[in-house]
Amino acid sequence: MLNALKQHWPEYLMEATELGLFMISACCFGVLLEHPRSPIHLAIPDSFFRRVLMGLAMGITAIGIVYSPLGKRSGAHFNPSVTLTFWRLGKIERWDAVFYVLAQFLGGILGVTLSSLILSSALSAPTVNYVATLPGQFGSRVAFLAEVGISFLLMTVVLNVSNQKKLASYTGFFAGSLVATYISLEAPISGMSMNPARSFGSAFVAQIWDALWIYFTAPPLGMLLAAETYLRLKGASNVLCAKLHHHNNERCIFRCNFDSCS
Repeated sequence: MLNALKQHWPEYLMEATELGLFMISACCFGVLLEHPRSPIHLAIPDSFFRRVLMGLAMGITAIGIVYSPLGKRSGAHFNPSVTLTFWRLGKIERWDAVFYVLAQFLGGILGVTLSSLILSSALSAPTVNYVATLPGQFGSRVAFLAEVGISFLLMTVVLNVSNQKKLASYTGFFAGSLVATYISLEAPISGMSMNPARSFGSAFVAQIWDALWIYFTAPPLGMLLAAETYLRLKGASNVLCAKLHHHNNERCIFRCNFDSCS
């Protein structure tokens, strides 16, 4: 444990920073698009169009993080579900996975906390609600199934793209595009989380604990099911690394065979 912390603490700090930045972006765009006195909200009365804009903003944010110097080095998980999936696939050491998950939760909390200090009451407005992820009109069971489904599809795409040398460099674009699509179309059903640390960050600051179990169970379940499916179809030897972007000169702390694969 101490050896992992001593050697890899920069990557842990990067993971915390990445989710923190993602949450700051979510909070800022949430206020801009959904606060009733926001000029953008007033100029765009259609809620679906605003949700599409939110999806684009967060998809671009996710892509930016993946291809940033931080993401290139840490692997750009910023999601415990992603980290646990790659641990199951044998690409991450146990203590690295533990510290990644802890850092991601810390980053989510700090990102929303900092946003609340900057945005003040605007972030707590009922229409923004700390960008908390909550079940939609169909209830918790449907939200759970929806989170499992979108998480399964995201990880299926990530694994199939990132493990093909010709496509691997575009993994971040595929993932970001799905984030944008999900927010635009699926968010009214489950709130569109896929990320326990992201949901916990909002819940912790807002003290909104409704249905948090969904976002702690469904995303890991969906991604782990995707991993099991991939292993059965293609085998463990076809999982190259745990980085979402590997075409760079940053060090890799994972059990990596990306460079040895043709």
